[in-house]
This record gives sequence, C-alpha cells and structure tokens, in this order.
Amino acid sequence: MDYDPMTMDDPESLGPVVKVSESGKVRVKFELSNAELAFANSLRRTMLGEIPTLAIDLVEIEENSTVLADEFIAHRLGLIPLNAAGVENLLYSRDCDCDEYCENCSVRLTLHAKCTGEDIMSVCARDLVPTSDRINQTLGNPVITDEAGLGSLILKLRPGQGIKLQCIAKKGIAKEHAKWAPSAAIGFEYDPHNKLHHLDLWYESNPKDEWPPSEYADWEEPPQEGEPFDYDAVPNRFYFNVETAGSMPPQEIISEGIKVLQTKLAGLIQELSDEGDGDYNGPRSPGYGGGADGGWQDAGYTTPYGNNQSSWGAGPGGGTTPFGQTPYGGSGGWS
Repeated sequence: MDYDPMTMDDPESLGPVVKVSESGKVRVKFELSNAELAFANSLRRTMLGEIPTLAIDLVEIEENSTVLADEFIAHRLGLIPLNAAGVENLLYSRDCDCDEYCENCSVRLTLHAKCTGEDIMSVCARDLVPTSDRINQTLGNPVITDEAGLGSLILKLRPGQGIKLQCIAKKGIAKEHAKWAPSAAIGFEYDPHNKLHHLDLWYESNPKDEWPPSEYADWEEPPQEGEPFDYDAVPNRFYFNVETAGSMPPQEIISEGIKVLQTKLAGLIQELSDEGDGDYNGPRSPGYGGGADGGWQDAGYTTPYGNNQSSWGAGPGGGTTPFGQTPYGGSGGWS
C-alpha cells in the first residue's frame, strides 16, 4: 500500500500521541494529544472503574474475641490491596462452574493471630497467608510498601484476644465496588490557562493571585492581551496523573485501560456490523423496527392478550379489570 508522504508528515494524521513526563512505581504522568475530549475522558473512566483486579469479597470468621464487630473487620479486609498479577487468567465467579468458589475463580487467604504477651499486638496485612492452590504464587499476595514491611493495619489485640478467619478474594471491577479500583486517583486536566472558558473561576479580588497556575501552564502558550475568543476552539491536549492503589503498577493500569476500551469498542463495532449474529435480546424502544422479529409495529400499548385487550376480558381499550369495567374503557384505545 502506498502512503502520501505529505499526509504522513502531518501530526494529526498519526492519531493520538502520548508523551510521558514522569514514570515511577506509584505514579505516571503523561500528555495525550491529537485526541478528542470524549476519547480522553473515556480512557480516564475506564482506568478508574473497568480494569479487573483482585479483592477480598467473602470472609468466613471462625473466632473473633476482639472488640471489633465481624462486619467491621470484613470491611477493612476488603480494602487491603492484593497483587493482581495474572488476574486475567482468573475467572469471574459468575462464569465459573463451581458452587461457591474454587481455585479457578478465587484465591484463599487465612489469618490466625492471638495475643499471648502483655503488650497490645498489631495484626497487619503481612499476617494474611495465601494458600498454595492458586494460579501463580504472586496473585493474591497482600501489597506491602511501607519500610517496616507490615502492610495495612487490620486490627489490634489486647492480651488474651484472638482472631481466626478465612478470606476469599475474587475478581471484579470498581464499577461493582470501590475495593476493586486499581487506582487511588487519576488527575485529568486540559486547557491550563482556561482559554476555552470551560471553568468559571470564583474569586474575591484577583483571580491570578487566588488561583495559582497549573503545573502544565508552561506547556501551552498563555492567552495574549486583547486576543479574540475563538468559539470554534476545542481541547486537544490532555494531562493525566495516574496513581496506583498498589494492586498493579501505574504503567499497567494505563495499558490495561486501553485494552479494556479497545475490547468494548470492538464488541460495539461487531454488533453494528454484519459480523454480528443479530441475536440481541436487550430492551428496545417501541419505535424500533429492526431485529429478527421485525420490531414492534404498534403504537407501544399492545399487550400479550391482544390489541386494546386485557387479561380479564375483551373490553374496548383494555379497560376491563377484575373489578369490572372502568370508566376509561370506552375510548377505543389511546389517541
């Protein structure tokens, strides 16, 4: 296939462009350009809520002599970040053939601690022990990033108190519950000088003094004095700040977000093209005329018992009820 060199030299013809300004274990900052606002926001929402991770979803408590209720401990356990390496090989519980959970759709962790000394004992994430029957020996390990190597604090035990339980970690996404969120926060910004006037900055005396400039203000040209407003201007440079919650590196959050977005778009394109099987069983509006059954051809009020007819009789307009004819049954239908 031949390409026009004049066209290929145009940056906009190359599609979205990504420039990484910072990359670390906790955070990645990058600029997305040559893209529309809808696409950039879709990527942000996908990274926030639709990347599969692993989190504790079921807690079976055998012994709890602490001052904390079972539900309180279960909630704290669910928020502990777990390593999600290889979670793509784990099945969702709804897709597994097991009765409740198994090694193909879950990871089991156990916790057994008792304070036998005279000082208060701290139980942390490092005390959670994953079982060996899992896809790999990394998936489900508690994420520990502090210098002491303890991890998140779960609870504290007084002398003589103990806790014994089993946790079942399952695959999920943050749309279902925030404990599956791979990112703690995603910063999203465009138009740092507010040249498009998408923001209405509240101020008392001077907006320049009360609203400090963004860190990306030096990346774009500020508006010139007396520059006319461009009503046709649209944003095309977007700045992301992706911070991980610990379950996966921030670089993987970005790549997995792109994969999930591509998968959703591919499914939509397949349904809209001739490659789709046409077997759509979802809701349709009364005016829809497509589909295998030809759609609905009435005004939207036909019942399974016939046009203008109820299940209790053939009253005109469907006005017959178990208690007799209603005053609205003689109109002959809706008009």
